[in-house]
Amino acid sequence: MRNRKETDSFSVSFLDVAACGFGAMIILLMITKSQTPITIEFADVTPEGAITELQQQLFAVRGETTILNRDLNAKHEQLSALTDRIARLRRDLSDVQGQFQSSRQLSDETTDQIGKLSIARQSLTDEMQRLLANSAAPDNNAIGGIPVDSEYIIFVIDTSGSMYNYSWNKMLGVIEDTLNVYPEVKGIQVVNDMGDYMFNSFRGKWIPDSPVRRRQIISTLRNWRTFSNSSPVEGVTNAINTFYATDKKISVYVLGDDFQPGGSIQQVLRTIDRLNAVDANGDRLVRIHGIGFPALFDQPKRFQKSVIRFSTLMREMTQRNGGTFVGLNSYR
Repeated sequence: MRNRKETDSFSVSFLDVAACGFGAMIILLMITKSQTPITIEFADVTPEGAITELQQQLFAVRGETTILNRDLNAKHEQLSALTDRIARLRRDLSDVQGQFQSSRQLSDETTDQIGKLSIARQSLTDEMQRLLANSAAPDNNAIGGIPVDSEYIIFVIDTSGSMYNYSWNKMLGVIEDTLNVYPEVKGIQVVNDMGDYMFNSFRGKWIPDSPVRRRQIISTLRNWRTFSNSSPVEGVTNAINTFYATDKKISVYVLGDDFQPGGSIQQVLRTIDRLNAVDANGDRLVRIHGIGFPALFDQPKRFQKSVIRFSTLMREMTQRNGGTFVGLNSYR
């Protein structure tokens, strides 16, 4: 009787365990029941398209890097130019200080001379006073400086060997100073005395003015070499024929050091007069200014004649065409 009860008790416990295990398996199957995958989002971009887009972004970054490197190089060149200019200004300051010291030493002598001049003026005769009263003052103020009323400027530069070997650095400083006089213009152009363009991409077109463009002009000029016949005729005539317009105020700056024998000064002046005709108001179509560099005056006398011819030509040309000729006393 005892053994039977024990057997029944064991049998019930075993069934309970079996039932619990089976139930647990059913619950696990319910939890891990597989379902059909659900699509959350479709990608419209194929792998090839993504690669193409990334390549385009890479090219854009490389292009921006190239531009930034070019601007950085321009900054370095501008810094170098400013350093050179500071050195020139310091030399000029030293010269002025030396002249000031000399003037102080001569102050007593100058005072005596001024006193004598005053006495001489007081003793003028009536006839001398009449002659002085009838003398006419200059009709223009060209000696006082170059007019800067133009909206467009063209540089015609002598690119001959004498200019490049002796006056090139001075010429760069003169162009920088000239550009500084014009804070902003509507257009710039640079050609040589043969009429060849420094920037072929702007052939026959105006270069838009901007600080970056100005730095690029100076930077390119440093190493610009092209053939020259040491005559400004071709460059000036090309500038007038190509760029003149009735609605534009244009100034042409001719920079050079000589005009070689063989060319006729009168023929050049007649050619320019015909092209740069007088308008209804009595003004020329464009202003023409000239800047002369005296490098060849340091050479043997046989080379100096061409410098005198250039000065004669430009003085007459600028006077006829509403401009000013400035002859520098040093090319260094």
